[in-house]
Amino acid sequence: MDINISTLITAVIALLIVITIVRSIRIVPQAQLSVIERLGRFHRVLHGGLHFIVPFVDHVRSKFTTQEQLINLHPQSVITKDNVSITIDGLVYLRVNDAQKATYEITDLRDATAQLAQTTLRAEIGKMELDETLSSREEMNQALQIALDQASASWGAKVTRVEISDISVPQDVQSAMELQLRASRERRAIETQAAANKNRVIAEAEAARQQAYLEAEAKERMAEADKKAQILMAEGQRQGIELIAQALKENAFAGEYILTQERIKAWNGIAASDSSNKIVVPYEAADLVGSLSVVSDLLKGVTPKN
Repeated sequence: MDINISTLITAVIALLIVITIVRSIRIVPQAQLSVIERLGRFHRVLHGGLHFIVPFVDHVRSKFTTQEQLINLHPQSVITKDNVSITIDGLVYLRVNDAQKATYEITDLRDATAQLAQTTLRAEIGKMELDETLSSREEMNQALQIALDQASASWGAKVTRVEISDISVPQDVQSAMELQLRASRERRAIETQAAANKNRVIAEAEAARQQAYLEAEAKERMAEADKKAQILMAEGQRQGIELIAQALKENAFAGEYILTQERIKAWNGIAASDSSNKIVVPYEAADLVGSLSVVSDLLKGVTPKN
């Protein structure tokens, strides 16, 4: 009986030792944080790996993952600045970087982040009109991320991204927007056509102006060329007259020679003509006729006296 009691006591002690050893060993997985309290107070944070704690004195208060956590924002009704009710939802990506603050500074980190995101989202949408809300999704994402990151910093977490996944508008508002968009497209088409017509008219006017300028320039050049040709011709005639005058001074028969050449040219022109109404009169007869005409004119000028 004594042996059995001793064996039982030994077994109990051995079991307690094994339990103590097992409870003193903590294996923390990678990308996980464990907050350890000692006698009800914060002691330390265990990261991934093998750790030893004091059994029955230290215990694990909370566990967090260092991976990004996805928080789905449920659809909610939001009123824009121009009093249009829209439904919006989104996604928040959160990462815990301080397990102590995440344990003692906030009761439920995920729920608090979701509520803060929805509140901030309503505030941001209330500052914008409907058209701006639909076209400024990226700006809203950045504004939400900044606001959430500032608030969650005191909770030991960091908001890495915020994405607005869907924005729904009422059917009547959507129909009105489609009509407005169609009217805007038609207006832009009319403006584009008007601009094209304006550019065409300007181009035609410019082409006409260039053509008129070129024609005027061509006429001016032709006039200048005619002027130079007339000047050259007059200069040639002047030089010819000077040469003839010089020749007459040097030789008295030079004038007769020139007149003889001109007569020959004139007779050649008459002879080459096909007309049958022509009479060739010798030079001496022409002189006689001319003399008779002069005498006749003189006689007519003298009247007999009674």
